[in-house]
Amino acid sequence: MAVTAGPLAGVRVVELAGIGPGPFAAMVLADLGADVVRVDRPGGGGLAIDPAHDVTNRNKRSVLVDLKSAGGPALVLDLVERADVLIEGFRPGVAERLGVGPDECLARNPRLVYGRMTGWGQEGPLAHTAGHDIAYIAVTGALGMIGNPGEPPAVPANLVGDYAGGSLYLVIGILAALHHARGPEGTGQVVDAAIVDGTAHLTAMIHGMVAAGGWQDRRGANLLDGGCPFYGTYETSDGQYMAVGALEQQFYDTFTELLGIADRAPARKDLARWNELREAVAARFKSRTREEWTAVFEGTDACVAPVLSLREAPHHPHLAARATFTEFGGTLQPAPAPRFSATPTRVASGPAMPGADTGSVAADWGVPALLPKEA
Repeated sequence: MAVTAGPLAGVRVVELAGIGPGPFAAMVLADLGADVVRVDRPGGGGLAIDPAHDVTNRNKRSVLVDLKSAGGPALVLDLVERADVLIEGFRPGVAERLGVGPDECLARNPRLVYGRMTGWGQEGPLAHTAGHDIAYIAVTGALGMIGNPGEPPAVPANLVGDYAGGSLYLVIGILAALHHARGPEGTGQVVDAAIVDGTAHLTAMIHGMVAAGGWQDRRGANLLDGGCPFYGTYETSDGQYMAVGALEQQFYDTFTELLGIADRAPARKDLARWNELREAVAARFKSRTREEWTAVFEGTDACVAPVLSLREAPHHPHLAARATFTEFGGTLQPAPAPRFSATPTRVASGPAMPGADTGSVAADWGVPALLPKEA
């Protein structure tokens, strides 16, 4: 059955199967309570991941439709007629060639929100070019900001482009367009979510700082990019790391006191002595283990935290107390976010296996043509 808990209960979403940011955006909507039906293609697949552990397909249902078959597009349009939202992540023009582009879908459902997720966007010189997260964040300037000076840029997994600049902007656009569509004179529309646009948008504050002369356009030379000795990471005696973010004066004072260098630490605004300060901080952190330093800073306003691995993170006392991670079907995973007082969310079902929910979707959505024909 469809997930019914959450603020988006009653919203119907058709997701045309893809990889990367599209499935994650659909997962967010499903976590929020939307009835997300993923349209998988027979024999289709994405990146090498066991479908049973693909958490981005949790809280969804799946049907199999071959969009290249004679009746495939008509089945999707039958779903679209009953939906509020459609998500697709094809290259520009592919959905149109398959017969499920915006024109066809909005003709069947004028209040449909048609969400398009791409890296380069629907137009522009690179619109039809292949790419992945790393290329999109590279051209926006975001990748060039990350890492140590004199070293190659550090790759932040696919979090900055695919998910922050892509999925979450698609979700924002869908929710805004859905609000408009449900107004007294609302209409459906197309949401063009491009990773390059969203990632560039994420750098808004930095561009303002560059314009004001408060940010140097190079790595490791600024307040928030590791150039600052009291905003960065330091190795401990056991080869682990601590993260320091003591930006404000009162937090800096607490930090230097607990670290044991308050009597000899240069003034934090004395940029000429930042290297000296960095060496003093590094030497102190090297004198104890991560666990020991965690105990020193725990519960203080020094803004210091241990750098944990993915496997360690769920066991952090604060995250454990908040149930930031949850286990479902034997898979430990992040719990839905954010949280709601009146319409709480939850993980109600594991990853939707391709085609496993055809019967329930056919019944709930009133599309019996989804069911396989009798021999």
